[in-house]
Amino acid sequence: MVIPRECLQARMERKTIAVIGMSCNGCEQNVETALRNLDGVNRVEADHDADTVDVVLKDGVSDDDVNAAIEQAGYDVKA
Repeated sequence: MVIPRECLQARMERKTIAVIGMSCNGCEQNVETALRNLDGVNRVEADHDADTVDVVLKDGVSDDDVNAAIEQAGYDVKA
């Protein structure tokens, strides 16, 4: 994933999160939608083949909030 210039200037961070339970494009969309609904999330890209979600978010968005959003969408975060 390419990080846009505006993200680099706005004190953003990129994280790759291992997610258990995504098996199709619909699952990717569910996780992406859940994360986009969080304040401070700029970009999201889920990949069910790799079992990962790449997310670009503002500093200060907690891991707990990100993990909770994924879990509320019906998936597990791999520790």
